[in-house]
Amino acid sequence: MIARFFSGSGSFYRKSLMMFLFVAGIPGIITGIIVYYMAGGELESELLQLHNNQIEQRSMNMDKQLSNLEMMLAHWAFDTRFDYSLYGLDFTREFEKTREITNTLLVMQGSNTMIHNVSLYLKGGEESGEKPKLFYPEYSTVNDQAAAALYDSLIDTEKTTYWTQLALDPANPGKRELTFVHHIPGGIQQPFGALVVRLDNEQVAEALRTITPYENGENFLMDGNNGMYISANGHAADSPFVTAVREKVEMGRSGKGSFLFNWNDKTYAVTYGNFARIMDNWLYVSASPITNITAPVILISKVILMVSLIALLLAVFLAWFASRRMYSPVKRLMKELIPAAALYGAERENEFALIERQCRHLSRESSELNASLLEQLPYVRESFLHQLLQGYLYAYSEDDLCQRMERYTWQVQEKQFLVLYVQLTGIDSLEGKFKFGDEGLVTFASVNMIEELAKDYFEQSSTINFHDLGSCLLLFMPQGQSTSEMVHQFSEELAQKVNKLLNMRVTLAVSRVMTRISDIPLAFEEVKNAASFRNYHNDNQFIEMEKLDYDETSGPQYPFTLEREFLQALRTGQEQDARDLLSDFQKALSVKGAKAIDVQQGMLHLLGAVQHTMLVSGIQPSRLFQGANLYEQLSQIKEPAAVRDWFQERVITPFMRELSSRSDCQVKRVIEQSMIFMQNNFMHDISLDNCADHIGTNPFFLSKSFKRVTGKNFIDYLTELRVERAKELLRDSELKINTVAEQVGYQHSYFNRIFKKLEGMTPTRYRELSRTE
Repeated sequence: MIARFFSGSGSFYRKSLMMFLFVAGIPGIITGIIVYYMAGGELESELLQLHNNQIEQRSMNMDKQLSNLEMMLAHWAFDTRFDYSLYGLDFTREFEKTREITNTLLVMQGSNTMIHNVSLYLKGGEESGEKPKLFYPEYSTVNDQAAAALYDSLIDTEKTTYWTQLALDPANPGKRELTFVHHIPGGIQQPFGALVVRLDNEQVAEALRTITPYENGENFLMDGNNGMYISANGHAADSPFVTAVREKVEMGRSGKGSFLFNWNDKTYAVTYGNFARIMDNWLYVSASPITNITAPVILISKVILMVSLIALLLAVFLAWFASRRMYSPVKRLMKELIPAAALYGAERENEFALIERQCRHLSRESSELNASLLEQLPYVRESFLHQLLQGYLYAYSEDDLCQRMERYTWQVQEKQFLVLYVQLTGIDSLEGKFKFGDEGLVTFASVNMIEELAKDYFEQSSTINFHDLGSCLLLFMPQGQSTSEMVHQFSEELAQKVNKLLNMRVTLAVSRVMTRISDIPLAFEEVKNAASFRNYHNDNQFIEMEKLDYDETSGPQYPFTLEREFLQALRTGQEQDARDLLSDFQKALSVKGAKAIDVQQGMLHLLGAVQHTMLVSGIQPSRLFQGANLYEQLSQIKEPAAVRDWFQERVITPFMRELSSRSDCQVKRVIEQSMIFMQNNFMHDISLDNCADHIGTNPFFLSKSFKRVTGKNFIDYLTELRVERAKELLRDSELKINTVAEQVGYQHSYFNRIFKKLEGMTPTRYRELSRTE
């Protein structure tokens, strides 16, 4: 069976299987032996040391309890409640003082769980025959001479405070208790009383039992003169075991220590030490059977050794049985990694060498793919942000957007978002450094500045280049963090760098703080539109959406007169005059305080008027401009000079070329003269005949040529000229309606009818609406 299995295996498996069978069980045996001897030697000594340290720490706890009790009693002994005012006091009459002392003793008695009773003994007066007094803690007189003598002996000593072991409990006359005595008043050479604290033997024994964690053995406490003895487990002071342990401790007594002690075929770990008490030194001894300490480890080590022996017997069988399944993943891996053609004859080779060679090849390919992915990641991130800002991802939920952004290495959890739109202006004033057509290069340089500066101010940010002197900065900031001051500082430093290095000005619009990714497209649209409300003059501007007021100021007055003169110059073919009037028109829109949106809307309105003039003249704008969307092109231009150049190149020049191909120069001059005559005399009663007489032609030729060149007949043009002048007077003056009618060459009643026919409202209503705006 083994041979049959070997026939489908590689050389590595055949060579290593036998060695594996041989050494499979060796580690278990070695481990068992090492653990066994460590448990019997080093581990046993370590456990004993740990046991001794544990006892010392617990004994320190008991020492602290006794010390706290001593300090408490000393504090009360020096208290003014127990001074000479108690001597000779009639406690029956001074019942308030008696109650105060009783309450104080009760408080002292409840301050420690080991205290059984706190008493106050006051000596009697020999000369006065006054009997001794005892607060137990209730007040009483001592009539028993033996009891009085016993209490007097506590006072008639040179020690002012000391520990002893006495039988003071009237209910149990033979029961000796650990007692702490302090003379009162404290610090006086001739005391007249004593505070007596008797400890509960059971509580003291319980405290001694806590020193060792084992139930077997013995813990006892004794003073330096062997006059006091307390046992935790009830052994008598003269019992053989206690006597033997005490003798062993006294033989090698050196303050504290530990040793092993054999008794009745058992080994005990004995630990002893001293309690430094007031005017005395106590010895504590703890003796625990060593088997309680080391038995679990010895048992475990024996179990490990037995399990290791059994494992050795099973290893040979299990190793062979498991090898079949263990090797199957290797075979599957070879089939997956190595082509079938390469597997032919591979049984003679080391299969891991084949896998290693193939893995290196795959790793190399994976590295190349990862490098390519890392190169493309910035472009993928930028493309995603473009789609997000343009609103193309509106169908995605908030969770989907979070997951996609995290996939592109953005940290969006517990973040708030801020959109900054940056618009550069002033490329027409760079004095040769850059020129129109270099917008992409200038924007690229500014984006690099924004990215470098953003790293110093913000933990996480992303910049998008629009290549048209505009860019966007998306900020990721911790939720709840104040952003205003940081963004202001960033904007000021960015403006200074752009001013200095690129010689351009910066308009920076800041959105409101957002907590949802799905709100970013709307915020971007808002800040982009807000940038249009910058002042048209070339200076740095900072616009905050939270402070932007769209209605705070009205725009500049639209120059209707310049528009009319510009359109007339176009209709009559005066190209140079049209160019000059275009510059004047743009300057009129760009007065101080004008917003960029006002100038842009004015130029768009002029473009509409030009296209209307073309249609009236019989020229199709769609054919002339080859279907181009001039409104879209014009709305994308930000620089004043670029707008003027675009208008001249894309509007004036094609129109003039088309107009010159339709009419000769002589006809244009005739029509121009007639239009000038009408502009100078429209306030008078003029007609086609007197206009023809003035310019030296016949009325029929003038009427026909006027219609062909301007697209309007003579009367309609004159009427339009008069109504436009009337509208200016209604807007800009306080003249009465009949006066306005006379100044434009109309009777009052006829003026009202013709004005309402053309404008859809009366002159009075038009004036009211124009003033409201």
